[in-house]
Amino acid sequence: MTPLDKPLRRALEIGDRSYTLLVDASGLKLTEKGKRKGMELKWTELVSGDAALAVALQASVDAK
Repeated sequence: MTPLDKPLRRALEIGDRSYTLLVDASGLKLTEKGKRKGMELKWTELVSGDAALAVALQASVDAK
C-alpha cells in the first residue's frame, strides 16, 4: 500500500461547476475552482461517524 505522504489534487466537475479535490494525510477538501474556502472533512470525523455533523456545522457557519 502506498502511503499518503504528500497532498493529492484532482479536478472534477459537478453539474456545470469545476472543483478541486485535495486529499492529504489529515482529510479531504473540496473547493470550487477559483475560490479559497471549501468543505473540509477530517479522517477522524469520517471514521468516528461525526462526518455528517461536521459537514452540517461547517455549512451553517459558512452560510452566515
